[in-house]
Order: sequence, then C-alpha cells, then structure tokens
Amino acid sequence: MKPLGWLGIMRLGLVQMALGSIIVLTTATMNRVMVVELALPAILPGLLVALYQGTQMMRPKFGHSADVSAARTRWIIGGMAVLVAGAVLASMSIAVMDGNTALGVLIAVGAFVLIGFGLGSSATNLLALLAMRVADERKAAAGSAVWIMMIAGLAVTGIVAGINLDPYSHTRLIAVTAIVGAIAMTLCLVGVWGQERGAVATAQEGKGDFRAAIAEVWNDPVARSFSIFVFAAMLAYNTQDLILEPYGGHVFGMTPGDSTKLGGMQHAGALTGMLLVLISGTLLRRFVTIPVRAWVVGGCMGSGVALIALGLGGQSGADWPVTANVFLLGLTNGAFAVAAIGAMMMLATGGDRAREGTRMGVFGAAQAVAFGLGSFLGTVAVDVMRSLTPDLPLAYGTVFIAEGGLFLISALLAAKIGFSVPERGTAQMVPGE
Repeated sequence: MKPLGWLGIMRLGLVQMALGSIIVLTTATMNRVMVVELALPAILPGLLVALYQGTQMMRPKFGHSADVSAARTRWIIGGMAVLVAGAVLASMSIAVMDGNTALGVLIAVGAFVLIGFGLGSSATNLLALLAMRVADERKAAAGSAVWIMMIAGLAVTGIVAGINLDPYSHTRLIAVTAIVGAIAMTLCLVGVWGQERGAVATAQEGKGDFRAAIAEVWNDPVARSFSIFVFAAMLAYNTQDLILEPYGGHVFGMTPGDSTKLGGMQHAGALTGMLLVLISGTLLRRFVTIPVRAWVVGGCMGSGVALIALGLGGQSGADWPVTANVFLLGLTNGAFAVAAIGAMMMLATGGDRAREGTRMGVFGAAQAVAFGLGSFLGTVAVDVMRSLTPDLPLAYGTVFIAEGGLFLISALLAAKIGFSVPERGTAQMVPGE
C-alpha cells in the first residue's frame, strides 16, 4: 500500500475543513442567537454543547465498528451526513423555540445528540484513515495541515455565514445552515473518494468484539500511557479557554475590544505554532529532522512556562507584556496540539492487530472528556479563588500557575513515551527515543 502524497493528505483535510464549518455554526452562531435574539439563559447552549461533547465517549465504538467492517470511508461519509442533519435540525429548533421554548429545547437536545454522533463517527475515522495511509515521517506535518484547514473552515464559514445572516431571521439561519451543510457534504465526498482503496485488506485483520478490542488497546502500555497523557495535556490546554479574556479585563483593565484582540493574539500564535510544525516536516526536512516526540514535549513545556509567566505577570503590574506572553502561549499550544495529533496517528497503527479506529477512538474520547472538563473546571477554579481572596491577580494567577504545572506534568508523561514502528503492528516502547 503506497503512502498518501500531499495531494491525498490535502484532500482528506477537506473533510476536516467541512467538520469545522458545521461546528462553528452550532457552537458559535446558534449559541449567540439563543442568548441574544431569543434572550434565553446562557446555560442552555452551554448544556447543549456539553451534551454533544458527552457523546464523544462513543468514539471508540465508532472506530471499532469501522475496523470490523473494513469500510472506514462509509463511516466518515455517514457521520458527516448525520452531523449535517443534526445542524439543520438544530437551526430549525431555534425557530421553534421562538414560539414554544420547551418544544424547541426538546428538538435541540435531539439535534445536538446527532451532532455529537456525527462528529464522533466522521472525525475518529478520518484520523484513523490518515493514520493508515500517511507515512510516519509525515504524520506531524499532515496533522498540522489538516488542522490548519479546519481553522480555515472555521474562519471562512464564520465570515461568509455572518454576512449572509444579516438582516437576521430564523429562515435565513436555516437556509445558511443547509447551504453550508451541502457544501460540507460535497467537500467530504471529494476528500475521501478512493482514499481507502488498497487499505481494506489491512482493516479486515481487526475483527473481534468491542470489549475485547478495548481491552487489547488499554492493555498496550504505550496506548494506555498516551491516553493518560492526552487527558492531562488537553485538560491543561482547555482550562484557560474561558478565563483568558476575563483575566485581561479584571487584571489588566482591558476593554471588551482589547480582550477580544488578546484572544485573537492567542489564536494567531496557535496558527504560527502549527505552521512551524508543518514547515519543519516539509520544507526543512532535508536539513533537520525534529521528532514528533520533541514537538510534543517541547510544546507542553513551553505552554507550562508561558502559563506560569502569565499567572505571575498579573501580580507584577500593568507593565507586564501580556500580549507577547499570550502569543507565546498560543504558539506553544499550537505546536503541541498538532504534534499530539501526529503522535496519535503514529500510535494508532501500533499493537498486534489492525485497531486504528479503536485506538483513535480511545485517544479521541480522552481528548473530548478533557476538553469538556477543562472549560468547566477553569471557570469554577477562578470563582473559588475569587471567593477566597479579593486579590484578582492572585486569584487568576493561582489558576494559571496550576494549569502551567499540569502542562509540565504532561511533558514529563510524554517524555516517558517512546515508540518505534519498524513495520506495521509492532509499535513498542523505546526509552528515550
């Protein structure tokens, strides 16, 4: 089976772009409409998003089912179809909420369950397919490429949909969602068509019942250690998400516009970090080779140091270069995140049998649970600290320093995980690699 070239990788990136375009409508646009236009409590969209995040625990099942059926492409396309249907139903539920809140919320619950199932099925098997078809030396760069394409999908959809939603009406929201969904399905079909050809025989080796498959993955010391690392690192990664902009306002006296720019600077840094991993794995490969593991460990260490500096900086006064600090945080976050995706793809092809989907599902479930917990625990921790002390720099700073410590612990966990894949199905621990 010939590994995918960059054209094939970019085609699969179209699927990731499509996933991002749908998710941004459901988690950002529809969130705003519920809270602003319908004047509903902000907790409602929060609970709906938490519901779809909770369904990500099904990722190992989706991945294993594709392993067994030897038809990963069908699970990607089917998942995208369910995701699009859920998004369109969610947009319809908002129109219903305007006249009958209880019925609209009930429809939205069903819609967000569909969104979660569709995302879990499509995203898990997309990464598993990448793991199967991309050469090990390209996996970190491939992870960067597809994630950058996802960010592009988020940005383009946000801008174009925003233009076409004005003047706002529920009918416009439904129409825009349906059009974006149709485009997403088209991108998905173009992205996966023919990509699994030649990999089916390998996938057929992975047959067996689900419990046995999970036990096999969890009993693999590399997979187990990596899952624990992913949970710890992604928990630290997402705990900062909802408290960074309030920190800028409370501690540095930033206006809403200034704190929004601060968040934008973090995203700019993350994109830069992703590009660095991509460039190092493509243009610079003939001059220097930076192992995936080095990016993962270095990204975690850099993120930890940046968060600790951010926590201490607020206590040192308004002269702290908070914008530069946040850009550095974003840069190290971005490098770590896409390198971790590359590591996931490398480790997904390990073990004694073909379990790419099951392994990627386990890693994805660990990531999703950490993401959901991170957003919640970050806000709770700040509220607890603010109840204990009126010193806002100390309250926020303590939380950021704790997050930084968790990143440093994650770096130590990652440093103990090494792997070598001399041939398919022989991933193993290699101390110090």
